[in-house]
Amino acid sequence: MTAQGPTVLPVSEADATSERPRRGLPNPTGEERKSKALERALAQEEGRYRLRDLKRAHAREAKHYVNCPLDYDTKMRLQKAAFDNDIKMTVIIKAAIDQFLRDNGY
Repeated sequence: MTAQGPTVLPVSEADATSERPRRGLPNPTGEERKSKALERALAQEEGRYRLRDLKRAHAREAKHYVNCPLDYDTKMRLQKAAFDNDIKMTVIIKAAIDQFLRDNGY
């Protein structure tokens, strides 16, 4: 007695696709596509406006410049201190001004 496995019959592609029901994506109408595109465009535009306003608010906070001339030696010391501590010269100047104002009660 020999044991034979299940018999496998060749199946054509047409038979394989006819057995499973085709589930396609729903086809939106032209009006639905337009409304979706309009919603997406409005959302993107709103995002751009929020980002622009955020950038403007940040710039408003940072735009209070003080222009003061420094003598050569002071400028060189400031550059060396900034380089040695790996920070910007403006950070050092801001900290120094803040410290001076606090020490003098301002």
